[in-house]
Amino acid sequence: MITLYNAARCPYAARARIVLAEKGIEFETVEIDLSDRPAWLYEKNPAGRVPVVEEDGGDPLPESAVIMEFLEERYPDPPLLPPDPADRAAARLVIFRDHDLTDPYYALRRGEDGALEELDAALGRFDALLGEQPYLSGGEYGLADIALVPWVLRARDMLGVELDGYPSLGDWIARLERRPAIADEVGIVATL
Repeated sequence: MITLYNAARCPYAARARIVLAEKGIEFETVEIDLSDRPAWLYEKNPAGRVPVVEEDGGDPLPESAVIMEFLEERYPDPPLLPPDPADRAAARLVIFRDHDLTDPYYALRRGEDGALEELDAALGRFDALLGEQPYLSGGEYGLADIALVPWVLRARDMLGVELDGYPSLGDWIARLERRPAIADEVGIVATL
């Protein structure tokens, strides 16, 4: 059995939740209060962050991008990375460059000057990419989509960022929201 150390509000933890759901993996959740982190969490992740996953008898595994890759390799069906090595590399590059979206998102949350313009520029770049292909992972839904959708949902639903000016991004979100794992995340965001 897998244990997920989770915080509902955390978009990084959302990545792990979504991959676990997409793969149909049963797991237990230990909810962490990020404003009062238990001391034992630092034994599982010295940075004190979620998510962390543990398999029975295994070492704790932190960092959402690493967790997504681990789950993809450990539970290969259904696959969430493309079969072609170049396409897999392109998907990993989107994940590696997540800061292109996350940095302006957090700047907007902090109320920094120019943050909305930076976020709009990032959303515009993703809109252009999605104008060329249906998913951030390429032709099929996958880890790159899972890696970024938590921030897009939170920007839209929690920060009031309008997506109307990004038709391809809007179509992508609509496609993703039809997936049960993403619909569940939309429900979680609605409670925050």
